[in-house]
Amino acid sequence: MNKILTLFLVIISIIGCKNNNQSVEKTPKLDVEASKKDKNMPAFGIVIHGGAGTIRRKNMSDSLEKAYRLKLEEAISVGHTVLSNGGTALEAVTKTINVLEDSPLFNAGKGAVFTHDETNELDASIMDGATLNAGAVAGVTKIKNPINLALSVMNDSPHVMLYGKGAEEFAKLQGFKWVDTSYFYTKRRFKSIKKAKRKEKKKRRKEKLTFQDFDNFQDPFFNDTKFGTVGCVALDKNGNLAAGTSTGGMTNKRWNRIGDSPVIGAGTYANNKTCAISCTGWGEYFIRGVVAHDISAMMEYKGVTLEDAAKEVIQNKLTKMGGTGGIIAIDKDGNIAMEFNTAGMYRATMNAKGELNIAIFGKDK
Repeated sequence: MNKILTLFLVIISIIGCKNNNQSVEKTPKLDVEASKKDKNMPAFGIVIHGGAGTIRRKNMSDSLEKAYRLKLEEAISVGHTVLSNGGTALEAVTKTINVLEDSPLFNAGKGAVFTHDETNELDASIMDGATLNAGAVAGVTKIKNPINLALSVMNDSPHVMLYGKGAEEFAKLQGFKWVDTSYFYTKRRFKSIKKAKRKEKKKRRKEKLTFQDFDNFQDPFFNDTKFGTVGCVALDKNGNLAAGTSTGGMTNKRWNRIGDSPVIGAGTYANNKTCAISCTGWGEYFIRGVVAHDISAMMEYKGVTLEDAAKEVIQNKLTKMGGTGGIIAIDKDGNIAMEFNTAGMYRATMNAKGELNIAIFGKDK
């Protein structure tokens, strides 16, 4: 009897251990299924920038840094909501840039810098990666949100770029309301132009510089006058890419100077085969290097990753030319790049899971 009882207990024990082992093995299988579910979720994401330049923590108050971070979060959240609700990349880019254009913190729209004549001249461009259609405006002075007008040029005209008074007349025909030029006045930017002109006059008198010499003059203050742009790139749930850029241009610019921001392929580019890119920096060099398109071309023709292409173009090609600035980009698979060769760049990312990352200074992650 004791032998039978012992044998029975052994059998029960073996069965129990087998069941326990089976239950342990099921857990990773459930994790795998969950992982598969995440992979099947449509990839989408959004990246923004608010300009690159000599941006150092020691030169920024805690309150100002907080203001920048809050505005970057507000802007990218607007675009992310559009994408998460199934909206298009073009819509996300436009609405996101609107938030940045309406803020006096950034050199675009409301916060645009002043020209040498103490006026504001605004540029913007947008591109659809699905169709390679694009729209741009340059030198507008009465349009509150230039990125919206660039979108209208793309959708409602047979052209890609419109300039100045012609662009504003087109805007009126499309129902845009002009704003008084005083809308773009900010005390901070007006103070900057006055300071720039004083330093320019002093420097030219002292060293007898020509305008060309002065343009090439390397000085930390004047270097910063060449930066300041806002931009956004996005990938929507349908796999379409879009990019947009908006700027007030260069402080103290003359002769209706136009930088890279409204130039498709230089400051803005999007192609569903590769990536979407928005640039910020010393525009003349971005135009000469056709920076935005160059990154896309390296991916398409050489098969390199977005990260490697961005690094090669910004850290090698652009830097060797003497250009400074940076780019934000997202590729067709949702991978992102934020490459710059300056001390800092206002930037933020948000992926399909809603994970938000905001950075300003060079070593920020």
